[in-house]
Amino acid sequence: MTWRPKDRRGPTCGYTFRGSSCGRRGAHYCQQRADRVVRFFIEMLVHTRGVHARRPFIPDDWQEQEIIRPLFGEVIYSAEHQRYVRRYRIAYICVARKNGKSELAAAIQLYMLCGDDEDAAEVYSAAKDTKQAGKVFDPAARMVQLNPDLGKICKLYKNARRLVVERTASVYEILTADAAGELGHNPHSFNLDEVLALPDASLWEAMTTAVGARAQELIFATTTETNDSASFGASLIEEAEKIQEDPARAPHVFAYVRKLPATTEGIAHLRAVFAGHPHLPISNDPFDEANWKWPNPGLDSFKSREALRRQAMDARDKPERENAFRQFQVNQRVQQVTRFIPMELWDQNTGDLIMNPEWNWETFRGITCHAGLDLSSKLDMTAWSLQFADGRVRWRFWLPESVVPALSEATDGALETWVQRGWIVATEGDTIDYERVMADIAQDVERFVIADCVYDRWSGEPIRQRLEAETGLTMIESGTTYQQMTGPTTEAMRLLMAHEIKHGGNPVARWHADNLEVKRPRDDPDRLRPVKPDRQASGKRIDGMAAWFFALTGVLMSKPDRVSAYEDPGARIWG
Repeated sequence: MTWRPKDRRGPTCGYTFRGSSCGRRGAHYCQQRADRVVRFFIEMLVHTRGVHARRPFIPDDWQEQEIIRPLFGEVIYSAEHQRYVRRYRIAYICVARKNGKSELAAAIQLYMLCGDDEDAAEVYSAAKDTKQAGKVFDPAARMVQLNPDLGKICKLYKNARRLVVERTASVYEILTADAAGELGHNPHSFNLDEVLALPDASLWEAMTTAVGARAQELIFATTTETNDSASFGASLIEEAEKIQEDPARAPHVFAYVRKLPATTEGIAHLRAVFAGHPHLPISNDPFDEANWKWPNPGLDSFKSREALRRQAMDARDKPERENAFRQFQVNQRVQQVTRFIPMELWDQNTGDLIMNPEWNWETFRGITCHAGLDLSSKLDMTAWSLQFADGRVRWRFWLPESVVPALSEATDGALETWVQRGWIVATEGDTIDYERVMADIAQDVERFVIADCVYDRWSGEPIRQRLEAETGLTMIESGTTYQQMTGPTTEAMRLLMAHEIKHGGNPVARWHADNLEVKRPRDDPDRLRPVKPDRQASGKRIDGMAAWFFALTGVLMSKPDRVSAYEDPGARIWG
């Protein structure tokens, strides 16, 4: 039962559609208005992608009964306009990915453009950038192209990405986040897509404050759950959930939120609020199919169950993908920054245990390796990693002795023990001794077959010049951006999962692996990069992992079936 205000103002509605008139008055559900929108969808629009492509846009039951009909059928009487108008002026739609929300938004925008009897309607689709905004506009444009009758009403300017209805002087176009400061918009309909990717609320606020000249404008957001609890997207979704549970707090706002709760308490609360709904989850387990329908109302229609099963299997097998599965496939909030390597998995890749960095070094003779150098400032740790072709990995670490007491305290005394046993070289004084770093690396160049050395371009230029001149190493500069770190970070997890790494139980590298967290952009969970910890506040370090990932960059570049980083404008080769 839909909640509505107890407002009996106004005459009999009288809205007529195809011979049927509404006889209700006051705040009410006008079936005839809702029927008109549904028939517009079915008779004028077609799906543009997937298995439904080119078929009439017949809304799924959840789209029609839980979104379209209440959104367009609930009305109140406006004393200002002396007629009934739509009750909902703002709407939030939050479901997991691939549930048809972009095509639904496109269909709503087309109705608002040419089916809502509004002169000079301004209709906008907006997002973080043009590409994302096009995910709603482009299906709308395609719907116009696929229906000759709609094509007679709407003129498409493809290059400008604009639809124009000349009869009513109405226009539909794209906006991006950087348009928030533009003035003069008078939206009849505005859709903000994938709120999770927006840096702030400026564009949303610009449009919600631009209304007032229309009788029944619609400002609506479509999104998937965010992983940043401090973001604008998080606050918007949280407000939507509150309104969905208590519509009286904002009678003009419509909310449709379908998320899998992360806690058992959340499940219990959901079942109390939506008692009797046939698709309620039974637990917070994202891998239980019984819980998939609630966050994926388009499952088995827009969204393939078999594809979801494959993604679930992939997330089970690859720990680094679980959070992305939770966020995008079951609409469950997770943190943007997440721990990357389970220590159980790390320990399974020990191989033969080594007693110190020099242990059995002669067994590496003739085996090709790739080096990675994570060079710190003079006041912190520097790491050198060698990834050998047989899967073995070795590290060297250097640290100013003045830093040892603080880091030893942060590791419950372990770091001082590592220094005493030779795992870390503590150089005398308050700054790191680069001469010692150079001497140790030069020794490894003499001992081993090092194909190349990848280093961070932002911190290693003087050392690069010296290493190149004094050792003849081929030096490749890289960085720590998503573009440069996604490949080696993903490869590291693949190797660990396949048990193809033998790190020898280096305790300093294990400490760094335990500290390692990765960050994924909100709009692209397949990209990732390590997150440098706050060195002053946390006492954590990940330098050994950064050096290892640089070494793996060299490995990836050496594979003939890979796109060579030598051709990547982000990489620069010396030597």
